[in-house]
Amino acid sequence: MTSGHALASPWFVRPPATSAPARLFCFPFSGSGASAFSAWPATAGDAEICPVQFPGRENRLAHPHYASYENLADQLVQALTPLLDTPFAFFGHCAGALPAYESALNLAAAGLPTPQRLFVSGQPAPHEAAHDRMLTLGEDDLRAELVAFLRGRGLEPRPDMIDMGMVVLLRDRAAAVAYRRTEPARLDCPITVLHWSQDTDVSLADLQGWLRYADSVEFHVVEGGHYDFMDAPAPLLQTLATRRGHPASGRWW
Repeated sequence: MTSGHALASPWFVRPPATSAPARLFCFPFSGSGASAFSAWPATAGDAEICPVQFPGRENRLAHPHYASYENLADQLVQALTPLLDTPFAFFGHCAGALPAYESALNLAAAGLPTPQRLFVSGQPAPHEAAHDRMLTLGEDDLRAELVAFLRGRGLEPRPDMIDMGMVVLLRDRAAAVAYRRTEPARLDCPITVLHWSQDTDVSLADLQGWLRYADSVEFHVVEGGHYDFMDAPAPLLQTLATRRGHPASGRWW
């Protein structure tokens, strides 16, 4: 360890602090990377925010794509293991919630510490993930969606930006298409499901399948659209930071 931070890892754009009392690992949505959390603060409450950088995008563009959520979860367990020395939770937005869920299962199967809570944002349960509208779109429609997304974020998409984005998006979508979990495997941690009030693709009813994945599942409605999590709105951060335990008890969420 150096300078109060864990050793550098390609899985994190900044090395997590060794002194963090808790960590919130954040998983980006399909076609994106850790920059989806670039507007987020360094902490939510006392928990350090640790955006996860998947291979095959942004500063890891030269790294082989993970190909499947199962492979991604296997790789993530190895990357996360040195950082499980303090209470932690997972936050996954849209399809990012699926490798977060699979990683939680893998940690439990390996006998390693598991997240104290899984936060799921705008993503139906794993056994219903195949119904995602994006999985049915052709390449031209996906390109149009990418252009609309970038313009919605205030960016004027250049052709080279779109071409590079499509490479990542198509590989990520292939992994999403290949993902098939027909029956729930329950987690031993609570799940908080976040619904965005102006989400035109995912309704609150679409999220109810998560009730089958843990003994404790709660739902929160957050004002905004599907991608507004990127702006780290205060109600979202408040939900993520809500203390349900006390450091002395070892429970934070």
